[in-house]
Amino acid sequence: MKIAVTYENGEIFQHFGHTEQFKIYNVEDGKIVSSETVSTNGSGHGALAGLLLSLNVDVLICGGIGGGARAALSEAGIKLYGGVQGSADKAAESFVSGTLDYNPDAECEHHGHHGEGHDCGNHSRCH
Repeated sequence: MKIAVTYENGEIFQHFGHTEQFKIYNVEDGKIVSSETVSTNGSGHGALAGLLLSLNVDVLICGGIGGGARAALSEAGIKLYGGVQGSADKAAESFVSGTLDYNPDAECEHHGHHGEGHDCGNHSRCH
Protein backbone atom coordinates (compact mmCIF):
# COMPACT_ATOMS: atom_id res chain seq x y z
CA MET A 1 0.00 0.00 0.00
CA LYS A 2 1.09 3.56 -0.68
CA ILE A 3 -0.03 6.56 1.34
CA ALA A 4 0.43 10.12 0.04
CA VAL A 5 0.35 13.15 2.32
CA THR A 6 0.26 16.77 1.14
CA TYR A 7 3.58 17.99 2.48
CA GLU A 8 5.44 21.15 3.46
CA ASN A 9 8.27 21.38 6.01
CA GLY A 10 7.29 18.17 7.80
CA GLU A 11 3.66 19.20 8.16
CA ILE A 12 0.48 18.36 6.28
CA PHE A 13 -0.03 21.13 3.73
CA GLN A 14 -3.56 22.46 4.15
CA HIS A 15 -4.71 23.04 0.56
CA PHE A 16 -4.55 20.01 -1.72
CA GLY A 17 -4.74 21.97 -5.00
CA HIS A 18 -1.76 24.14 -4.11
CA THR A 19 0.57 21.53 -2.63
CA GLU A 20 4.06 21.55 -4.09
CA GLN A 21 5.09 18.20 -2.58
CA PHE A 22 3.69 14.90 -1.46
CA LYS A 23 5.38 12.61 1.00
CA ILE A 24 4.81 9.05 -0.15
CA TYR A 25 4.91 6.25 2.43
CA ASN A 26 5.30 2.61 1.42
CA VAL A 27 3.48 0.24 3.77
CA GLU A 28 4.11 -3.50 4.00
CA ASP A 29 2.75 -5.91 6.61
CA GLY A 30 1.14 -3.07 8.55
CA LYS A 31 4.34 -1.03 8.87
CA ILE A 32 5.83 1.96 7.05
CA VAL A 33 8.95 0.55 5.39
CA SER A 34 10.10 3.62 3.44
CA SER A 35 9.14 7.12 2.43
CA GLU A 36 10.12 9.71 -0.16
CA THR A 37 9.21 13.29 -0.99
CA VAL A 38 7.87 13.86 -4.51
CA SER A 39 7.50 17.25 -6.21
CA THR A 40 4.25 18.05 -7.99
CA ASN A 41 6.26 19.94 -10.64
CA GLY A 42 3.71 22.74 -10.67
CA SER A 43 0.72 20.46 -11.24
CA GLY A 44 -2.44 21.82 -9.68
CA HIS A 45 -5.91 20.71 -8.76
CA GLY A 46 -7.14 18.13 -11.33
CA ALA A 47 -3.68 17.06 -12.49
CA LEU A 48 -2.68 16.07 -8.96
CA ALA A 49 -5.04 13.08 -8.92
CA GLY A 50 -3.36 11.83 -12.10
CA LEU A 51 0.06 12.28 -10.52
CA LEU A 52 -0.99 10.25 -7.47
CA LEU A 53 -2.47 7.57 -9.72
CA SER A 54 0.80 7.35 -11.68
CA LEU A 55 2.61 6.83 -8.36
CA ASN A 56 0.23 3.94 -7.50
CA VAL A 57 -1.06 5.74 -4.40
CA ASP A 58 -3.93 4.04 -2.55
CA VAL A 59 -4.66 6.64 0.14
CA LEU A 60 -4.36 10.44 0.37
CA ILE A 61 -4.14 12.31 3.67
CA CYS A 62 -4.57 16.09 3.39
CA GLY A 63 -6.05 19.21 4.94
CA GLY A 64 -8.66 21.06 2.89
CA ILE A 65 -9.72 19.86 -0.55
CA GLY A 66 -12.23 21.06 -3.12
CA GLY A 67 -15.11 19.08 -4.57
CA GLY A 68 -13.54 18.69 -8.01
CA ALA A 69 -10.33 17.24 -6.61
CA ARG A 70 -12.35 14.98 -4.32
CA ALA A 71 -14.26 13.65 -7.35
CA ALA A 72 -11.04 13.13 -9.35
CA LEU A 73 -9.51 11.13 -6.49
CA SER A 74 -12.65 9.02 -6.16
CA GLU A 75 -12.61 8.33 -9.90
CA ALA A 76 -8.96 7.26 -9.60
CA GLY A 77 -9.86 4.88 -6.76
CA ILE A 78 -7.78 6.78 -4.20
CA LYS A 79 -9.26 6.87 -0.69
CA LEU A 80 -9.32 10.34 0.83
CA TYR A 81 -8.75 11.31 4.46
CA GLY A 82 -9.13 15.10 4.70
CA GLY A 83 -9.19 17.69 7.45
CA VAL A 84 -5.96 16.39 8.98
CA GLN A 85 -3.39 18.74 10.52
CA GLY A 86 0.06 18.45 12.05
CA SER A 87 2.99 16.17 11.37
CA ALA A 88 2.87 14.24 8.09
CA ASP A 89 4.86 11.35 9.59
CA LYS A 90 2.55 11.09 12.60
CA ALA A 91 -0.54 11.16 10.37
CA ALA A 92 0.81 8.32 8.21
CA GLU A 93 1.70 6.30 11.32
CA SER A 94 -1.77 6.96 12.78
CA PHE A 95 -3.41 5.80 9.55
CA VAL A 96 -1.42 2.57 9.53
CA SER A 97 -2.32 1.90 13.16
CA GLY A 98 -6.00 2.72 12.56
CA THR A 99 -6.10 5.79 14.80
CA LEU A 100 -6.07 8.66 12.28
CA ASP A 101 -8.37 11.52 13.26
CA TYR A 102 -9.83 12.97 10.07
CA ASN A 103 -12.89 14.92 8.91
CA PRO A 104 -14.90 13.36 6.07
CA ASP A 105 -16.50 16.78 5.39
CA ALA A 106 -13.20 18.64 4.98
CA GLU A 107 -13.71 19.33 1.30
CA CYS A 108 -14.73 22.95 1.75
CA GLU A 109 -12.06 24.25 4.08
CA HIS A 110 -10.10 27.18 2.65
CA HIS A 111 -12.41 27.59 -0.34
CA GLY A 112 -13.86 31.04 -0.75
CA HIS A 113 -10.96 32.62 1.12
CA HIS A 114 -8.49 33.03 -1.72
CA GLY A 115 -10.64 34.59 -4.40
CA GLU A 116 -10.15 31.96 -7.11
CA GLY A 117 -13.87 31.56 -7.66
CA HIS A 118 -14.12 27.92 -6.60
CA ASP A 119 -17.60 26.54 -6.09
CA CYS A 120 -17.71 23.83 -3.48
CA GLY A 121 -21.32 22.87 -4.02
CA ASN A 122 -22.96 25.20 -1.47
CA HIS A 123 -22.23 22.93 1.48
CA SER A 124 -23.18 24.38 4.83
CA ARG A 125 -19.55 24.14 5.98
CA CYS A 126 -18.40 26.63 3.33
CA HIS A 127 -17.55 30.15 4.34
